[in-house]
Amino acid sequence: MMADQLSHAKVDSPEGGSGPPQGYSRQERATNPSDGFSEEALKGLAELEARLPPADAATEPAFQASFRMTDRLKPDAAAGGGLLRDRSGVERPHYWGHRERLRTRFLEGGHAPMPEYELLELLLFNAIAKIDVKPLAKRLLATFGDLNGVIAASEHRILQVDGADRWVFLQLRLVDAFAQRMAQAKVLRREVLSSWDALIAYCRTCMAHRETEQFRVLFLDRKNMMIADEALGSGTVGHVPVYPREVAKRALELNASSIIMVHNHPSGDPTPSREDINMTGRVIAACEAIDVTVHDHVVIGKDAEVSFRSTGLL
Repeated sequence: MMADQLSHAKVDSPEGGSGPPQGYSRQERATNPSDGFSEEALKGLAELEARLPPADAATEPAFQASFRMTDRLKPDAAAGGGLLRDRSGVERPHYWGHRERLRTRFLEGGHAPMPEYELLELLLFNAIAKIDVKPLAKRLLATFGDLNGVIAASEHRILQVDGADRWVFLQLRLVDAFAQRMAQAKVLRREVLSSWDALIAYCRTCMAHRETEQFRVLFLDRKNMMIADEALGSGTVGHVPVYPREVAKRALELNASSIIMVHNHPSGDPTPSREDINMTGRVIAACEAIDVTVHDHVVIGKDAEVSFRSTGLL
């Protein structure tokens, strides 16, 4: 009798428990009172059975993911060079460790031996985390020509480049701000006419690669030291409005004794236009009325500049 009971237990409950035999259906498990379930458990099973869809029912997700899943580790999807296999046989994206290697090269060897796209990569590391930014660096350079063009590009143009966002634009603006401050420090509160090369370098840093025209005035004191540098007009690709009265008024407010006018030509050609010459004459007339001297008017191009005084136009 004991042997029969043990044999029956092995068949009905392979794991030695008090559950129902393996051959029972879900409905039988929920309703058979001899299977050892409590009344509460039976009720729970019945409720579960009611919620389950029929076995042949077609089901769909309750919601769709708001993002698109992509396999970035596939050889045809990983940026640049696909996957690499390390010594242990594990596959990894080719760019793993690239950021640290690039930073180390920069710190140990400086920027001189590095191509422009690698310098731009180092900057983009601060704006974009984890992914390979080399393709973006090369797209930016292809769009704007060189680092100067990338740094000077407007937010609208930067955001048109695939992969660039406002954080990228922020990093570029920071670099531009540092460059202008460093160049300005060489001429601010210094005798300008005796450090002309530094002045031109500063103007080129600020204006040579701008995509639109800008009119700036450098205000000097009686010792020809620069006391202020202000942009008094911004315009389009080929024109910037200049108001001689505003220039003269600002010179009076700063107690300036003389000024130097500077504006850029986005076309790259610094040759003064007829409008540039006429505008210069009107500013000179306005400044003469308040005893302020106009030392020069400089037109900045991408690779050269033209001084009105040097060419006899002033």
